[in-house]
Amino acid sequence: MSTQASAAPRPRTVGRRRMIVRQASFEFRLMMRNGEQFLLTIIIPVILLVGLTKASLVDVGGTVAGTSERAALVVPGVLALAVMSTAFTAQAIATGFDRRSGALKFLGATPLQRSGLIWSRTLTTLTMLAVQFTILIGLALILGWRPEGPLWSALVLVLAGTAAFSTLGLALAGTLRAEATLAAANGIYLLLLLGGGVVVPLDDMPAPLATVGALLPSGALGEGLREILAAGEIMPWPRLLVLLAWAALGSIVAVRTFRWE
Repeated sequence: MSTQASAAPRPRTVGRRRMIVRQASFEFRLMMRNGEQFLLTIIIPVILLVGLTKASLVDVGGTVAGTSERAALVVPGVLALAVMSTAFTAQAIATGFDRRSGALKFLGATPLQRSGLIWSRTLTTLTMLAVQFTILIGLALILGWRPEGPLWSALVLVLAGTAAFSTLGLALAGTLRAEATLAAANGIYLLLLLGGGVVVPLDDMPAPLATVGALLPSGALGEGLREILAAGEIMPWPRLLVLLAWAALGSIVAVRTFRWE
């Protein structure tokens, strides 16, 4: 008695959680293969970390608890920059072009649905941040940096910053055309990099600029991480409240204005 393998399709139900994970894995691979995204998320933060720690571009001589004061001030700012580059700039650009190509509309009509797409993008962002922080913190430790404050409070601030920048990025990508999103996201990224308290501490800026910078999500995240990791503060509540306020504002704008096509 012989048997023959059936060529008939055998459809199987794939769990929603598995679909989200697979979509997130696909989007993460796309992000890593994209030259501009890789430059924003990995290359620029690494160059700034090594360059500002080793070079005398910012005069912050002295030592704090066995590690250079320069590294103590630079590392938290670069970590904040990593959050901004991934959660805001990279996500806004990718979402804008996916909306223009119709990919968002297509994915929203699949069993993944729109809520699953949002969860997959969130998972992609968190995965990318984990990769960035592993690289940056590893390099920082090699350069002699040591954290002074509790890491759990820094994690809380990073998650709040991620929420703020993600919602703002979605709000931007959901209202502007793809080309306009690209220009606006890169322009805002550059402005926050130079004057938003990310790399240069707010204390080293002119008073009016420092006042404005403290109210920006970049300034709140960068200064908050410095207060935790460099000064040993438990939780900078004013910085956390600024980030939560920006996250709430971004969520409201994104929900009301985001267009899937």
